[in-house]
Amino acid sequence: MPEEIPRVELTPAAADLLRRLYATHGPLMFHQSGGCCDGSAPMCYPAGEFRTGGSDILLAELVVEGVVESVPFWMSRSQFEVWSHTRLIVDVVPGRGSGFSLEAPEGVRFLIRSRVVNS
Repeated sequence: MPEEIPRVELTPAAADLLRRLYATHGPLMFHQSGGCCDGSAPMCYPAGEFRTGGSDILLAELVVEGVVESVPFWMSRSQFEVWSHTRLIVDVVPGRGSGFSLEAPEGVRFLIRSRVVNS
């Protein structure tokens, strides 16, 4: 049986940042909604602070070394329809986004890179 390609993965820089955020804020979660401005960037919140519902899909439970709980990665269903053929790679870049994501005070922001996957 072929190994399943992860739908979402983290760069080493993203994993490092999640470890720092976890040390400050405790359990974490991601949500990517789509839309304008920073809506197409993954937002990191304390776990449970962003309310998910029927219009959201849980894409992954990210395991980060040094973080006790997995970090769920949620995406709006409409955004997933656009990205369903890709593997999402969560990375970190310099600069501050305009959203409410926990990394904003760090002077960096999470960013999605993607790779097309075969169906």
